[in-house]
Amino acid sequence: MPDGTAANGSRRIFFIATEESGDRLGSSLMKALRQRLDDDVRFEGVGGQSMAREGLVSLFPIEDLSIMGFTAVVKQLPSILRRIRDTADAVIAAAPDMLVIIDSPDFTHRVARRVRARRPAVPIVDYVSPSVWAWRSGRARAMRSYVDHVLALLPFEPEEYRRLGGPPCTYVGHPLIEQVGMLRPDAQERHRRDAQPPTLLVLPGSRRSEIRHHMSVFGDTVGALQLGTPGIEVILPTMPHLVDEITTAVASWPLRPQVVVGESEKRAAFRVARAALAKSGTVTLELALAGVPMVTAYRGGAVEAWIAQRVVRLASVILANLVIGENVIPEFLQGDCVPDKLAAALHDVLGETSLRRRQLEAFSKLDAIMMTGQQSPSARAADIVLETMRASRRPEGGRP
Repeated sequence: MPDGTAANGSRRIFFIATEESGDRLGSSLMKALRQRLDDDVRFEGVGGQSMAREGLVSLFPIEDLSIMGFTAVVKQLPSILRRIRDTADAVIAAAPDMLVIIDSPDFTHRVARRVRARRPAVPIVDYVSPSVWAWRSGRARAMRSYVDHVLALLPFEPEEYRRLGGPPCTYVGHPLIEQVGMLRPDAQERHRRDAQPPTLLVLPGSRRSEIRHHMSVFGDTVGALQLGTPGIEVILPTMPHLVDEITTAVASWPLRPQVVVGESEKRAAFRVARAALAKSGTVTLELALAGVPMVTAYRGGAVEAWIAQRVVRLASVILANLVIGENVIPEFLQGDCVPDKLAAALHDVLGETSLRRRQLEAFSKLDAIMMTGQQSPSARAADIVLETMRASRRPEGGRP
């Protein structure tokens, strides 16, 4: 695909990614764009360590925005609003050829609206759709006024945008599909997965607030499960910045798990695990791609639970269920997230049961549902960013 940019000088692309997952997406997209533009591109904006390795100097550390939960956001609101204003001002001053906002819609979309109002000539691509299919569906139509294209990670999202009257949306692929080979077992690991005693993964979350809500109930669940599954081995993957907190929490568990640190150790654990107890989220899709049957759970604060009960309109909140199109993974939310219910469900997925077989059969469909052909997600995303940038070249103050 010809880029048509070299004769016009170096392109300037402004990125905004305020979470670790968005930072990884941004880094891969930066690499793909640089390949297409023969290094004739400059990157500016907000990002983390992965994007820094690609040459981005962030306006501020993204850790400043690592906030989870309604009450925490309220306390930090003045600082967040200042960061939104400062980031929008930086985009407007840079007058880039493209603005790419990545996930974190409560932050990035506020910046995008300000930029569109003051510099309407700057095209805007949103990488990672907000969950318009789950709640606040009116956002999709509202996004037409300030987003030129949405790059979707989930295959059902483009149809949802058409149904809701949102901006153009293209499924580019989830980054997990590039990791399938590292998630699935070889013959030796398959033998360990099927051997006795079984290995159970415990995944309480990657944020401190999630760990605070889940560690106690997950520990009691493992203790209850141990009574009916003697010798069970438990592995708890975590990240370096959470090791101390996790180690302190598991010290009181009736069955101490093996704590492993980092992505490579986590993937190795996925390849031998027979089942998992996981906090709901992206990890459920990761487990499904790895072929690991699971039970999912979620506990939040009282305010978050009250809001969710009134605004979420889904038959399931489990990402893997939504992508598969079937509710094959049991979910235990808020008041149902208790040890006796979790342990009973885990006993089922550990054994040769209809629940386990149904999950494995459903997981086998994911390759056909999620794969995108020969192109990687970042390559597909880069092509659409460049197409949008070319199509949106227009005099300052105009809209296409």
